[in-house]
Order: sequence, then structure tokens, then C-alpha cells
Amino acid sequence: MIEIEPRPLSQAEFAPFGRVIEAPALPRRDYFDAELASRRSHASASLSLVTNDPVRESRLAFGSLECHPHSSQSFIPMNAGRWLVVVAPDALGRPDMRQALAFIAGPSQGITFRPGVWHLGLHVLDRRSTHAIFMWRDGTEGDETFVDVEPTTIDLSKILKEA
Repeated sequence: MIEIEPRPLSQAEFAPFGRVIEAPALPRRDYFDAELASRRSHASASLSLVTNDPVRESRLAFGSLECHPHSSQSFIPMNAGRWLVVVAPDALGRPDMRQALAFIAGPSQGITFRPGVWHLGLHVLDRRSTHAIFMWRDGTEGDETFVDVEPTTIDLSKILKEA
């Protein structure tokens, strides 16, 4: 069993996996186009909304991760509290769970995963939350890949008490 200790989301630590998207502190527009990528010219842009109920267990256990080998994937909170971002580096086409990281994102932080980044699906922590998700899809199995991984847990007991 692998256990991952969650930490606050920061661009410095998340950089190998993609980009943290944060609202400008001052009135202005920031662009995040450089992180958006599709490796298939025929794939269509896809924008969706997802609403999730919060994790209630003090230990989150999982046994699979996903990746989108041909597309970046962005998560932008629309009506959210804190949320969980779990990533693992690639090791010969599979996630390296010994190097996996868990981040706690704030309600004003979004992220863009680079194409091919192994990650856990969206889990929210404080309350029912809605996120916009942007990626490219062509409707084939190449849109996403799921693999089983070693049983992994994240201790959320301290995090959930902070809510």
C-alpha cells in the first residue's frame, strides 16, 4: 500500500505535470494558451461541466489512474471549495506511483495537465463543487487511458478538519 501526503498546490511543484491557473490579483487578463495542446489535428475542442459531492472519508483510497495521451486537460473551478489534484510521472507508459504527488488546490486555482500526465479523477473536499473541464476529443479510445495501480491512500483527516 502506498500513502501520499497531500501538500498545497504550487506552480513550482506542479510544473513537471502542467500549469497552475490562478486568477490575476489585479484587474487584467492573463493568457494560458501555451499550455493547451492537442496532438491530433482532427480532434474537437471539448468543454464540459462536472459537479461533484465532497469526499467524506478521512482516507481516500484508489487503485487506478487515467491519462489523456493526445490532449491537455484543464480544470477550472466555477463554484468550488478546495479540491484534490493527484499526479504521477510516467515510467515506460505507466504511472510511477512511488513518485506520485497529491496537491490541495484552492477555490481560485485551476490546473492544466500536459498531454499524457497520469492523474486521479476530480475529487472535491469542502462542499459540492462545479468545475469546467477543457480538452480535445475525437470520440475514440485514444481520448483517455485508464490503468490499475498499486493500492494507494491519501490521509485527508487533517485537511478535512480545516474546512
